Amino acid sequence: MKHVLAQDKLRPAALETVERLSGQEVRNCYQCGKCSAGCPIAADMDLPPQQVIRFLQIGLTDKALRSRTIWLCASCETCTTRCPREVDLAAVMDALRNLALRQGIRSPERSVTLFNRIFLGLIKKYGRVFEMELIGRFNTMTLNFFKDVTKAPVLFFKGRLKLLPTFAGKGTAKSVFDGLKKLKSAERASPEARQGETE
Repeated sequence: MKHVLAQDKLRPAALETVERLSGQEVRNCYQCGKCSAGCPIAADMDLPPQQVIRFLQIGLTDKALRSRTIWLCASCETCTTRCPREVDLAAVMDALRNLALRQGIRSPERSVTLFNRIFLGLIKKYGRVFEMELIGRFNTMTLNFFKDVTKAPVLFFKGRLKLLPTFAGKGTAKSVFDGLKKLKSAERASPEARQGETE
């Protein structure tokens, strides 16, 4: 039995939210597979990147939101540069992560969200990343106490690893975080955002 999926029937609010957040037209993808073929970490993903897009196209947004793929994407933009339809897949993955967080969907990749949280916390605290604290806190919280410990002296003697943080960008970072807070408040207040979160 043949089923025809009409494009106008496959526009759930969650998909529209993803498109609004990413600024991309997901329907432009015609499943050529160049994104998946070029992705350097596709072998570790549970869904190839093109399949995430396909799930969005056919209305299975929840499957895309619950995949490991969206959390493993490093936003290297290899997929974006290879796409013949100019779909910024890295932006779509970022939008999916944001939507998953809004809907309370926990990442199956705990270490990814932990690293992001520590990273952003340090940007907020110092205005830039303080690598010593970033790696120290991340390794401690993931119970990998001695991971990369032999690399630290090499990086230190090459001037790539500082023992003390700098606060050079703290003012700039503060204005970015303040702007983000205002943006989130305005977005929460909009009825479209609330509808997208409940889908």
